[in-house]
Amino acid sequence: MAFFLLAVTACGQSASKDSGSASSPAGSKADAKPTLIYKQSCASCHAVDLSGKVGPSLQEIGSQLSEGEIYEAISSGRPGMPPFEKRLKTEEIQALAAWLATYTAADEGADQ
Repeated sequence: MAFFLLAVTACGQSASKDSGSASSPAGSKADAKPTLIYKQSCASCHAVDLSGKVGPSLQEIGSQLSEGEIYEAISSGRPGMPPFEKRLKTEEIQALAAWLATYTAADEGADQ
């Protein structure tokens, strides 16, 4: 079940490992907040509030998977989910995994 929950952790196709986002208020992608990376790379499948859409809810994923498991799912992909190791920098994946590992539904709105 846990693997299914991350089957489409990072569906979005808009992020690029080698290019920054011109629309990013934080500047380069390497400097971007995990919330911005999530919105650009994951929200199309998991919804902006992490409640799930095409992909499953990620609101409490940290209670099911460790930060390392989340990192691996984002980096290497899962059945039905593309790998992001070539789309995002290692630091971006690390930041996103750390954020998801500690995110709870109560956090919604705190980063906006």
